[in-house]
Amino acid sequence: MIEELLPESVVAVEMLGDEAIHEAPLYPEEAELVARAVPKRRREFSAVRACARRAMEKLGVPPQPVLSGERGAPRWPDGLAGSMTHCEGYCAAALVRATDLASLGIDAEPHAPLPEGVAEAVLLPSEQQRLGRLAAERPDVHWDRLLFSAKESVYKAWFPLTGMWLDFMEADIELAAEPGGRRHGTLRARLLVPGPEVGGQRLQVFEGRWSVAHSLVASAVVVPHP
Repeated sequence: MIEELLPESVVAVEMLGDEAIHEAPLYPEEAELVARAVPKRRREFSAVRACARRAMEKLGVPPQPVLSGERGAPRWPDGLAGSMTHCEGYCAAALVRATDLASLGIDAEPHAPLPEGVAEAVLLPSEQQRLGRLAAERPDVHWDRLLFSAKESVYKAWFPLTGMWLDFMEADIELAAEPGGRRHGTLRARLLVPGPEVGGQRLQVFEGRWSVAHSLVASAVVVPHP
């Protein structure tokens, strides 16, 4: 599901269903991070790291711990960029060589409406207006949840480049559905704060793709080198 949203240079590994909630082995330093966590959190933490290690192997990188850095962001081995996501019954990790992409972000969420009151807290008025039009055209997609996922992916791509927080209201995201009836399309995020500098150029727009399948919405954002 995630893999089809990403360039060929990115390796994505996913788990769906029972596999995604199985508690996988952890390195001691990883286990220490979730020693006091509830079982559900430990299962999610370990399963998504199992995905990450499989992705490392596919890139020819020896499997190793994935620890949490500032604001909980994963710390990847030197020379790699990546992102992870997990929700009920699903987890995924995507890795790429840092020479191929500057950054990336992935996110998956249940394909269901956002809880009451959340949309008003995380969506700009302009975004809500566009979602109204999309919902009228394609009522089979929960556009509010999809936009929330896109904002998560934008943040995950943003943070490794800046080390700074990005508020939900600091990126204006436009979703577009591709023709043909399939539930997939593109996303474009216009940053409302100064964007990161990549290769000497300031980026104010992030772009990516989205899809709906398996009762999930998924999004991915990639930041190429200039």
